[in-house]
Amino acid sequence: MSVELKIEAARAALALVKNGMRLGIGTGSTADEFVRLLAVEVKNGLEIFGVPTSIKTQILCEELGVPLTTLEELPELDLVIDGADEVDGKFQLIKGGGGALLREKIVAHASKAMAVIADETKLVDTLGEYPLPIEVNKFGLTATYNAIRVVSDRLDLSGEINLRGGKDTPFETDGGHFILDASFSHIPDASALSKALLDIPGVVEHGLFLGYAKVVFLASPDGVKQLGEL
Repeated sequence: MSVELKIEAARAALALVKNGMRLGIGTGSTADEFVRLLAVEVKNGLEIFGVPTSIKTQILCEELGVPLTTLEELPELDLVIDGADEVDGKFQLIKGGGGALLREKIVAHASKAMAVIADETKLVDTLGEYPLPIEVNKFGLTATYNAIRVVSDRLDLSGEINLRGGKDTPFETDGGHFILDASFSHIPDASALSKALLDIPGVVEHGLFLGYAKVVFLASPDGVKQLGEL
């Protein structure tokens, strides 16, 4: 996705932001472009209360002068604007490519609505070609991996499940957890997989975002298409 397309998707979503809004601010390269556009509007007088979904986003907002608060101060938000790694026709998402899926989902759950910004290649018929991030506790990692493998076999999901970063230098999330990336290729029943994964004690959260997105902005060389509405 070119920077230009990311900017155009972000600009379309920016139109949803109203003065005084309690706003969740997503994580990722497209969300970064949204932050940059948002910062310009803040300098021009827009007042918002922003809650970042990662330390990375927090740092960028602070550098650009976007006012921030926390979910402790504002536990209910009006809107979260975030990117996605995949989105299907039911607005089901795979997120977490940047490793912020736990905080992203907490913020999405605290928001009245979610708007997704992405390019047209992220729209798929069925989720799964993008590896599904599964955030796991460090303790009992092998046992948790084995349990995930049992679940995937039961649901007829095949493919490799890899520790992000590898055993020598594993990626660590803002919450101090590891991520297993599951290359299932095809997830016909996202709801069943979601429930089965969350039944595993070592699984902290996963990157299936089901029932959160209300509107999706998809950028292409021909412009930005809006799917759904708030």
